[in-house]
Amino acid sequence: MKKNIAIIAGGYSSELEVSLKSVETIYANLSKDKYNSYVVIINSQGWNVRVNEALLPINKNDFSFVLDGTKINFDCVYLTIHGTPGEDGKLQGYLDMLNIPYNSSNSKSSSVTFDKWLCNQVLANNGINVSKSILINDRAGLFNTKEISAEIGMPCFVKPNDGGSSFGISKVKEEMQLIPAINRAFTQGNEVMIESFMDGKEVTCACYKIENELHTLPLVEIISENEFFDYEAKYEGLSQEICPAGVSDKIKLSVQSITKNIYTLLGLKGIVRVDYILVNNEPFVIEVNTAPGMSAASLVPLMVSKQKDLELESLFSDIIEDAMKPVY
Repeated sequence: MKKNIAIIAGGYSSELEVSLKSVETIYANLSKDKYNSYVVIINSQGWNVRVNEALLPINKNDFSFVLDGTKINFDCVYLTIHGTPGEDGKLQGYLDMLNIPYNSSNSKSSSVTFDKWLCNQVLANNGINVSKSILINDRAGLFNTKEISAEIGMPCFVKPNDGGSSFGISKVKEEMQLIPAINRAFTQGNEVMIESFMDGKEVTCACYKIENELHTLPLVEIISENEFFDYEAKYEGLSQEICPAGVSDKIKLSVQSITKNIYTLLGLKGIVRVDYILVNNEPFVIEVNTAPGMSAASLVPLMVSKQKDLELESLFSDIIEDAMKPVY
């Protein structure tokens, strides 16, 4: 019998629209022969399954719904929410309570990676290069911009500590710009991270595990037409994404090795993307994405298209089948 798969999209953050684009790619590339696939939209209006043009309510007691008088339960969930409540681990905890398998990292690992500053501290403590950064969690403005400028240097980046898709990020070039940038970041999250600027080539690497074997995809080099890889550059065509990246084999192997190390160190699962800046050919981690975008404009589908003998349909199937395997 076909397995019932819920592809969960939406969320409660500014990344909702990106998630809704990602879900279309995943739905289109899930095998119709193996799975009954249903798109589940979670947003401020509720939890609903999209069936043709109708929205059918989810029963949150057991994550089921009723279709033509028949109760439908799910065998597995493919999470593609960027931001809360999917990327921060909240939904994973809920699914664990219901014993429903899912494709992504568990609640603990997701909560760590979603907290950019905390994740960087964990990586740095394990010998992995990250930028210098500080955390601000006081909206009242009880911080000293002169001290921040002296410690982090200029230029620097100000970003929501618990957000993504470049919402709320500013590149700050002088101290007087810090407070407006911090206030902007606070509109997208509850904490703000300020990190030092790293001058170098930006690359990204994706990793996934099937049957306990780690795999990496071809690296992508990112060249933004804007000052950094912001929302416009990511989703509105104002960047070049070169795949495979124009780096030496030595650098490629180094980035792939670090990515696998991070995947294992943080106990990650499913498809993960790690972004880097190459400073004098030395990889520095920018961010760990446990729910990378899957839209037509996203980087992982581009990587898959450049990987020999791999297609999105087979990759998604492998991820789902691996998630549904019993854990002993």
